[in-house]
Amino acid sequence: MARNLAIMIFDDVEVLDFCGPFEVFSVANYFSEGAFNVYLIAPEQRTIVARNGLRVIPDHDLEEAPDPDILLIPGGWGTRPLIHNAGVVDYIRQQAERVERLLSVCTGSYLLAKAGLLDGLEATTHHGSFEMLAELAPTATLVRDVKYVDNGRIVLSGGISAGINMSLYVVGRLLGEEVARKTAAYMEYDWEVP
Repeated sequence: MARNLAIMIFDDVEVLDFCGPFEVFSVANYFSEGAFNVYLIAPEQRTIVARNGLRVIPDHDLEEAPDPDILLIPGGWGTRPLIHNAGVVDYIRQQAERVERLLSVCTGSYLLAKAGLLDGLEATTHHGSFEMLAELAPTATLVRDVKYVDNGRIVLSGGISAGINMSLYVVGRLLGEEVARKTAAYMEYDWEVP
């Protein structure tokens, strides 16, 4: 049975932060008989204007979205105002209690931190965003110069393209190294199994 994999989008989301993982998990389905039901969710059911003007229509708003087994929170400039959106932060906190995996890319880590989910964990983010993450998650151990960190259920990646590396890693953890290798090869993405 396919795992529900929800990717949250919002205004000013970084395009590759969500499109890279969307591609990885979707392509992995070619090699694993539909392992993931990948869909986009947003705070509201309306056209989202991502970084640089890309317009994207989410599949569901947060209230109507199917419960995810895996929730991915991308980053981008839009995370800064979103940390003050109690509904979004509460949604992430509630889902964190039930999902199999909670993933973040780049400054998506800010939203996990605001939800109180990074206390005592290792965390990473975009190389230019560590100062704010340290303020939001003062008890987290910040790890620089890595593509991702794995805390078990919570996995965080560095900035932008690092979300692809993290997604391939998660595919490997859930579906096996062979599926991850085939996914990377199909995407012509230079990736080595960690």
